[in-house]
Amino acid sequence: MFSCKVARYKSQIFSNLKEKKANKILEIGIGTGPNLSYYGSNPDVQVVGIDPNPEMEKYARSSAASAGLPLSNFEFIHAVGEVIPLSDNSVDAVVGTLVLCSVKDVDMTLKEVRRVLRPGGVYLFVEHVAAKDGTFLRLLQKILDPLQQTLADGCHLSRETGDSITRAGFSSVELDMAFLSNATFVNPHAYGIAYQ
Repeated sequence: MFSCKVARYKSQIFSNLKEKKANKILEIGIGTGPNLSYYGSNPDVQVVGIDPNPEMEKYARSSAASAGLPLSNFEFIHAVGEVIPLSDNSVDAVVGTLVLCSVKDVDMTLKEVRRVLRPGGVYLFVEHVAAKDGTFLRLLQKILDPLQQTLADGCHLSRETGDSITRAGFSSVELDMAFLSNATFVNPHAYGIAYQ
């Protein structure tokens, strides 16, 4: 159910890739490649996926093939978001979904996203963020944050990632919020598009 609700927001923002004619896409934290189904069917698209876990490559390649993306149009690079091994202004779009919660340095990752995006490029994101200050949910997130980081590959519950994206220096940011009823303490979610 959680993935179905997130899929609705992904469909909404990923439709912008076709509108923007984004033919070279970088996905940070590609993992097993669940987002490839949203843009893999475009025969002109080239996708570079980076992930700190090299074990994800075989799964991402399988997802690329399932999405109809020729493997010649897909490259997996073992890397982190804070040091993206691509040239300046080299991609049309950067995709990141539920990844900024677990990078070591959110601001550095966003700086790298901006560096590799060409002028006019877009950054598409879906991220869970900290609940509002003073709420019981925020208190719960603060209490559970250390455990969450240990059990979920460094995932932080109390990051204000939406604010980080807004102040990262993009020319404009369209950011919406959603509360997923079945995501318990991993709420709310910020999703949208940042323009280079």
